[in-house]
This record gives sequence, structure tokens and C-alpha cells, in this order.
Amino acid sequence: MQKNTTVTSYVDGLSQWKEEIILLRELVLSADLEETIKWGGPCYTKGGQNILGLAAFKHYACIWFFQGGLLKDEKGHLMNAHGNTLSTS
Repeated sequence: MQKNTTVTSYVDGLSQWKEEIILLRELVLSADLEETIKWGGPCYTKGGQNILGLAAFKHYACIWFFQGGLLKDEKGHLMNAHGNTLSTS
């Protein structure tokens, strides 16, 4: 397995969800975040702080937030990837 050193190499290596990751990447880059690779996948930072990451899995592609539990989700669009294991209180 080849280690990704750039987001382009990550995207090029995808066999599925490539178009979705490209779209998410364009959206994230429009927010003036710095792009890097951490833990083998795309990671986006601001001022040295980790903000979010992109990932493609077998059954879905996603955007995930480092402090996602602190986000307001008044419309109920977000889901906790860890089930009910995290708390915001």
C-alpha cells in the first residue's frame, strides 16, 4: 500500500467516491483553509489548528470535524460517527 503524500495522490488512488471527494475538496478550499495530509488522508487547517478532514470509505464519503461535537446542528444534518460515545456537555 502506497503512502499518500499529497491530496492529489489520495484522490488519484480512490476507486470509488472520487467525484464526491473532489467536490468536497473544492468546497473546503473555497473556505481559505490550508490543505495537508495527516493520517493518510486530506486534512484542513487554519492557523495551525486542525479543522476538518475528508475521507472515502467502502460505503460512503464524508467530511468530518475535529471538534464536531461543538457544532450547532439545529436542522439535524450531522451525525456522530462514534454513536453516542461523545458528549458536548
